[in-house]
Amino acid sequence: MSACLCLAFLLFSVVADATYIPRRSHHLLSSRQNMKTSKSNTELPSHFETRYFPQNLDHFSFQPESYQVFHQKYLINSRYWRKGGPIFVYTGNEGDIEWFASNTGFMLDIAPKFQALLVFIEHRFYGESKPHKLANTLGFLNSQQALADYAILIRSLKQNLTSEASPVIVFGGSYGGMLAAWFRLKYPHIAIGALASSAPILNFDNIVPSSSFYDTVSQDFKEVRVNCFEVIKRSWGEMEVFSTVKDGLQELSKMFRTCKTLHSLSSASGWLETAFACTEMVMPMSCSNQTMFRPFESDDEKANQEYCLREYGVKPRPNWITTEFGGQRIEMVLKRFGSNIIFSNGLQDPWSGGGVLKNISSSIIALVTIKGAHHTDLRAATKDDPEWLKQQRRQEVAIIEKWISEYYSDLEQEEQAK
Repeated sequence: MSACLCLAFLLFSVVADATYIPRRSHHLLSSRQNMKTSKSNTELPSHFETRYFPQNLDHFSFQPESYQVFHQKYLINSRYWRKGGPIFVYTGNEGDIEWFASNTGFMLDIAPKFQALLVFIEHRFYGESKPHKLANTLGFLNSQQALADYAILIRSLKQNLTSEASPVIVFGGSYGGMLAAWFRLKYPHIAIGALASSAPILNFDNIVPSSSFYDTVSQDFKEVRVNCFEVIKRSWGEMEVFSTVKDGLQELSKMFRTCKTLHSLSSASGWLETAFACTEMVMPMSCSNQTMFRPFESDDEKANQEYCLREYGVKPRPNWITTEFGGQRIEMVLKRFGSNIIFSNGLQDPWSGGGVLKNISSSIIALVTIKGAHHTDLRAATKDDPEWLKQQRRQEVAIIEKWISEYYSDLEQEEQAK
């Protein structure tokens, strides 16, 4: 069996139902599947302690249900920290927080240099950080509530450590990177800077072409081997026909040795349809016949609304993210009030089309790598890392060092002025 055909089936399993739920990164599939379990299967990195923080279900109203408490999981590593030193916080994505701690080795790598405290906070409704009566509380699963969770937890942690003056830098990749950038903009009094890696904050409200994801995937394959691109492009029709004949899906399961037998085309999608994409995370997706995928459009607002009402009883708000956080004319807006954000993107990452790819100001920096993939820079350093990746991380460290140095300088001047 050719490698190209195997890749075709893998892609088929990932993109078949992409119209509704554009995933941020394929490796999060296992994390979302683990939501059904009470414990994470990912081994906790050494020197991390697991803690739980009581959070209110709703931070923005004063109804009786607002005060329902759930316990938010977070991981803390004080091995390298000195009191008064910086606090590096990972703004958790959609999955178990152990997974992100295990796959964000960059923070652990640089902690000794900065004598930093490391904190990884789990996103509400994921992992173990779930409210009771989950189905009745899904309306409180949104980015604004998540950001408020992080703000409250960070403030409480600093108070308990009697280290209120410690500077905080937030880190995140993919959706977590979006949260890191938004946290810096929403809570500049809590975080002095943010590293937002592979954060597609412009993938809303038709700010960027809706075809950018699939355009990039296709270009990646073309750059490796044009023949592979052509084989995959021709394979979709054949697979679909094969899957509709008697026992066709079972044969596909055997042929590709799938972990579970396929019972329908949708079961082959590998897509975990969440309520999140039916509320605020509405990212338009489309695919032209110039790519190696079958063309589709996801701009049918009526069809999307019907789907979300049927499955979750909610209507999407496609313009809410840009209303809440901005995005339109982002350069003009952020250069007037934003600061201290690194937007890192690799052009081989399909989500890079929705990222910030140009510097906005002297302190809102875009670090773009031609060969970079999805938040590669946040991974732990290895001896096999290419020079461009090493250089990217050196740049990030230098920028973070500058932010922290300026903060301590301002703090010293403030103390002297008293």
